Amino acid sequence: MQNIEIGQYKPQINGFKAFVPHPFPPKNGFDFDQNTLKMNNEATRLLGKLDGITKLLPDADFFLLMYLRKDASASSQIEGTRATMIDAIAADAKITTDVPDDVDDILHYIKALNYGIKRMETDDFPMALRFIRELHKQLMQKARATHFSDPGEFRKSQNWIGGTRPDNASFVPPPVEEMQRALNDLEKFIHVYDTIPTVIKAGLIHAQFETIHPFLDGNGRTGRMLITFYLWKEGYLEKPVLFLSSFFKKHQKLYYDKLFGYHNGNVVDWIDFFLEGVVGIANEAINIVGKITTLREKDMLKIHTLGTRASESAMLVLPKLYAQPIINVNVVEKWTGFTPPGAQKIIDRFVKLGILNPKDKNKPYGQSYLYKNYIDIFVDDEYLTKKT
Repeated sequence: MQNIEIGQYKPQINGFKAFVPHPFPPKNGFDFDQNTLKMNNEATRLLGKLDGITKLLPDADFFLLMYLRKDASASSQIEGTRATMIDAIAADAKITTDVPDDVDDILHYIKALNYGIKRMETDDFPMALRFIRELHKQLMQKARATHFSDPGEFRKSQNWIGGTRPDNASFVPPPVEEMQRALNDLEKFIHVYDTIPTVIKAGLIHAQFETIHPFLDGNGRTGRMLITFYLWKEGYLEKPVLFLSSFFKKHQKLYYDKLFGYHNGNVVDWIDFFLEGVVGIANEAINIVGKITTLREKDMLKIHTLGTRASESAMLVLPKLYAQPIINVNVVEKWTGFTPPGAQKIIDRFVKLGILNPKDKNKPYGQSYLYKNYIDIFVDDEYLTKKT
């Protein structure tokens, strides 16, 4: 497919040039070649496989929760956050206060994702501009990095990417008036029935949103959420379990290069990269489901080696570890109703069985424990490039 002119740079009154999108989608539409369509078919097949396998999990909501955390961490790290998924789990569970300040970025991202899920699932809310503004508000309101982000409101002034001002920036999004027109085009594009394959359309929505850059801050994180919500809303997944941020983070420079290429008309290069990400992440998620199933079976067998009463007590804890894989004595007390010595006894058994690991072996008191084998499944990216 030849380059498609998405827009052009136009001189502004203040002496810089801003990128002004053409009416979207382009008048002549998109005409993807056979290689791109073949990759789209593979991505679509794997999404169907992932959806089917996820349904077999007895606790798919726990799987979703961990994937939310994984994506929230990766998406925030793309924007410079140093905190990790483990920090977010510990902070969310109030296990410790010894976490980086910027863990707040991840927690706000999780909050926004959960809000979006509820809005679509419970309220059956459409993926409209209002929904996008609401997501942004949840992401940025009272967030650590909220300086002039105007949570939940489209910008009323010019922004730019890179540099210290528009005239030395690497990219200047459209001025406010053109931004409003471009957003209206994007909203119509999201809802109109057309012949563009759904997975490809999700990639176009993300790239066009990032081109418009309608917020003063938080555009990247909001735009990455839209990919998941669009595929879920279109019925490709029963639960929103496909998140691409870890792929984008792993290939961060290429991610930015492909988005900038999209502005210059290299639409097919962006879509091929995007589809590569969908295939890689779907494969990763499918492998993760298999690993969780195997780990669950192994740990259940370990627990069954205990006596009847001990195994019954252990089963009050194990299922809850899939949602909260970092715990301490207080957590187990709440879960079981046991006294502190009784809760510690269960933890000690789990440590002896190799299910839990002390988070800091040198800590004399107030110890917390990791379900490390489970956490490692989600933080290991080796499956990003493997095929299933």
